[in-house]
Amino acid sequence: MSALVDDLIAGGLLTEHDPAPRTGAGRPAAGLALSAAGPAGLGLEINVDYLAACVVDLTGEVRHRFIARHDQRPLSPGGSLTELGGLASQAISAATADGLAVAGAALAVPGLVTSSGIVRVAPNLDWLDVDAPALLNQVPGLADLPVVVDNEANLAALGELRAGDGEPTFLYVSGEIGIGAGIVLDGELYRGRRGWSGEIGHVTVFPDGRLCRCGANGCLEQYAGQEQVAADADLAAFALGVALAAVVNLLDISVIVLGGAYAPEFARLRPGIEAELTRRVLTASLAPVTLRAATLGPDAAMRGAAGAVIQQLIDDPATFLNSTS
Repeated sequence: MSALVDDLIAGGLLTEHDPAPRTGAGRPAAGLALSAAGPAGLGLEINVDYLAACVVDLTGEVRHRFIARHDQRPLSPGGSLTELGGLASQAISAATADGLAVAGAALAVPGLVTSSGIVRVAPNLDWLDVDAPALLNQVPGLADLPVVVDNEANLAALGELRAGDGEPTFLYVSGEIGIGAGIVLDGELYRGRRGWSGEIGHVTVFPDGRLCRCGANGCLEQYAGQEQVAADADLAAFALGVALAAVVNLLDISVIVLGGAYAPEFARLRPGIEAELTRRVLTASLAPVTLRAATLGPDAAMRGAAGAVIQQLIDDPATFLNSTS
């Protein structure tokens, strides 16, 4: 055990601190903690109207954060990812100046992502079968880093699981121009048979309603995306309440977390959503649904992405140590 601890300290994963007061006989114990000066995770996010990057250390602290706000829809996937690479380079440079070694990166994308990182479809970005890892590996600064790609709501849900109040089962709803959801059951992310669960934005709330970019009519995101929240919060809250009630009735989830652009608008949306949950959830009188804003706020996806890198380091430190030896 001492040899393993020595390796972890030498690799920058652990640091020693003063032990707790001694209470018995035997060798004094050494205090250990995750090192804030050790390897770090790089979280990246691409969304319809912004790009983001952050660096998170092993203790979970955000050390650097960069956001570029402009519409990504006119750009090709390669163009957006190249711009994102510029933010990533800034973040890596800032981390290096702090003495932090970036161990890997994770990218959050608003779309259906395969286990190999291929973005099968991201309707609001107009992406189809985009090999995001291959494009990122062509970006200076990222070519030598291990990079994973996942759905933004899934990564945000995982970030909320680590940073939240300890609730192991909840529905995380990410509200941007599009709407996605991460389903956490008993502390594990539920991905579905092909890894594409959580597309709550394309649940129908008005069957003969507005045409959606996916090709269907009346999808939730046409009535409750961030642009609709700004224009008519009451309609957005109603539509969200209808869709969320259906999820609760189906999955028996008792906690709903609103993240992304919904987090700062939580006070405006809450009454209307709760009214629909009370009216439409079969068990509402027996066990009311808890609705709360995301602990990580609108940064949940990129912080969850960085946290995924950190979690991999904690779960498998040997791989990192071998790569640096």
